[in-house]
Amino acid sequence: MTRKEPDLSVTIAGVKLRNPVIAASGTFGFGGEYNGLLDIAGLGGICTKGLTLSPRPGNAGRRIHETPAGMMNSIGLENPGIPAFLENELPRMRELGPAVIANLSGSTADEYAQGARLLDASGVDIIELNISCPNVKAGGMAFGLDPQAAAAVTGLVRKAAPNTPLMVKLTPNAPDVGAVARSCVAAGADALSLVNTFKAVAIDIHKRKPVFDNTSAGLSGPAIRPIALRMVWELHEAVKVPIVGMGGIACATSALEFLLAGASAVQAGSATFAYPPLMNEIISGIGDYMREKGIADTKGLSIR
Repeated sequence: MTRKEPDLSVTIAGVKLRNPVIAASGTFGFGGEYNGLLDIAGLGGICTKGLTLSPRPGNAGRRIHETPAGMMNSIGLENPGIPAFLENELPRMRELGPAVIANLSGSTADEYAQGARLLDASGVDIIELNISCPNVKAGGMAFGLDPQAAAAVTGLVRKAAPNTPLMVKLTPNAPDVGAVARSCVAAGADALSLVNTFKAVAIDIHKRKPVFDNTSAGLSGPAIRPIALRMVWELHEAVKVPIVGMGGIACATSALEFLLAGASAVQAGSATFAYPPLMNEIISGIGDYMREKGIADTKGLSIR
């Protein structure tokens, strides 16, 4: 008898993805930049670059710094602005095939709300509310550190975008990530994604000053994976909405760790810079694992 192929599809906040592998925000552009380097249509979803109401040039000075087990970045949310994204990038993203997840950021609560209204009217599949970016001087992570501030901006965006599933991206730098997560869910989040980068510092010993103009930057890569995995594990007990896990995923094994820990899907980011076909291989690896273990669908992956 021929064994039935496993079903890799997942549903996040009511949106069905063909598989649980999503390109992380800020590492995949708007998708088209990777044309010819991997099978983009085979991905479950693509998170856009962080989008703000108005265009941003990003941070001055050095923006990327390699570390022994990952990388640091200080991009500063460089993006064309939501109106330009809707006119120029969204139509092309829709043609690629995967679900379109718009990563929404801002400096003020009102900017978040205005941006959410525009995205809600555009019909993107999911809004990923970014209250976790450590590389901007206003907004971003400032909203994600405190449960009350996180709830306030989540509630505003939920009200401004009533028709679009809302996923809130959490920072690992919060004193109590669980409290922030619960406050976001109470305020209307349909799903959570975590973790964004860890706030970190690098020093140039020859110039005798910090590597980045902003002094601190965001650390990603394999170095953060065990901590990110622990946070996903803990949040699975704390909230009853889908969790999208990320942080140092660099192969199918590390993606499976997050899925077994209770994540419904994963995002891969930094590792795709060095090896663009990575996400296709992760998808294949998850399928191979499910066949080997006799797991029929992705719900059967979790050990929780």
